[in-house]
Amino acid sequence: MEKALVLDAGKCTGCEQCEVACSMINEGASNPAKSRIKVFNFHDEGRFVPYTCTQCDDAWCMQACPVDAISVSSDTGAKMVSDALCVGCKVCTIACPFGTVNYNPASGKVIKCDLCGGDPACAKACPTGAITYTDAGATGLAKMEAWAAKTDAGQQANA
Repeated sequence: MEKALVLDAGKCTGCEQCEVACSMINEGASNPAKSRIKVFNFHDEGRFVPYTCTQCDDAWCMQACPVDAISVSSDTGAKMVSDALCVGCKVCTIACPFGTVNYNPASGKVIKCDLCGGDPACAKACPTGAITYTDAGATGLAKMEAWAAKTDAGQQANA
């Protein structure tokens, strides 16, 4: 069963525990700047939005890599960057339309979310449930059902 990260901005308080957990697991340092997940702070609106790689089915980063350093994990479905193959050209960072593939100047390689091998630290660290790791199929179905109910209710109100 393939799983996916589900990010619910409505539950995010901006505590940045996800960023700290990610940087600790991946970089060995409590440094949100080195995290593969970011929490965007919309100051004027008083809300926060966690954001990371969505593990696109048709991953532009993977297609753009000239040395095939990005592959799909057979265990998690995550798009993984091979440090041994990555030459640090940053083409994948340009190809990603969401800005979730980043260059790490310390290593000279790119970094992106790899779902922590199927046990995402960000989801475990999130105290509000704004980040969960759940069945990928269920996430899409729930969204479609919610949209269908909303659309149906709107059409009935206009009738």
